[in-house]
Amino acid sequence: MFGIATEAALRAFQEVRGLRVDGVCDDLTWTALQEASWELGDRHLNLRAPNLRGDDVAELQRVLGQLGFDTGRVDGIYGPQSERAVRDFQHNTGLAADGVCGYETFAALRRVGGRVSDGPPIATVREQQSLRELAPRMARKRVVLGCFGGLDVITRTIGRQLRSAGASVAELDNSDGSAQAASANRFGADVYLGLAASEACTVSYYEVPGYVSYGGRRLAQLIYEQVFALELLVQSPRGMRLPVLRETRMPAVLLELGPIHAVVAHASALAEAMTTALREWVDTPVQPS
Repeated sequence: MFGIATEAALRAFQEVRGLRVDGVCDDLTWTALQEASWELGDRHLNLRAPNLRGDDVAELQRVLGQLGFDTGRVDGIYGPQSERAVRDFQHNTGLAADGVCGYETFAALRRVGGRVSDGPPIATVREQQSLRELAPRMARKRVVLGCFGGLDVITRTIGRQLRSAGASVAELDNSDGSAQAASANRFGADVYLGLAASEACTVSYYEVPGYVSYGGRRLAQLIYEQVFALELLVQSPRGMRLPVLRETRMPAVLLELGPIHAVVAHASALAEAMTTALREWVDTPVQPS
């Protein structure tokens, strides 16, 4: 029976997993429950369609990344980059480089993985390096603006302002976060900013245990400061693993705005604030040391 105790447990799970905490077991939460059930070694991991997803994949990515094998961001998705990293690891440990993470590969990971420190995975180091190498100007930047309904007037205004500064901008209007992420990846965006109507103002970026998007976190902080200056009640930036944050391959931020009457009243100022935040992010995409 789905009672008070079950709802409380579900809310606690959503909080830990970086999902929206609403106590509703929707498709996203159910998928997260399934992914959380897998531990590294429970099953063979290999490239297939659709890609395997789970905490076992995330742990594999974390360990390989700390060993210096680049799986890309720790997203818990066994895609082509994860397979290449597994093949490289297998080759370096004298195993058949078939990209299938089975018994022998798990055993090698246990032997070698215990010798590494808890430092950042190589994907984190490479992201920071690539961000520092970005040219500090908006011209030629590829920006994706995602709208999840009701806020298209703001995204259109931001788009016009960014284009006038020389940026290449793609505007998306799709309620499916995974679809928006796939479009942003195909566009080859330098940065993604999504806007969605909500009951309160929140700003989020991608973060899971063992991995954080430093570029996303930096942009989220800049947006928070701009929205806070408009005297809107906005919560501090939070690392989450919503599909549009998890599946994009570039720094990504989702800004949920509400209540809607406050958003409408500040629409022009919000558009200017987002543009300012993006301009500042281009100048300093990682936190200055």
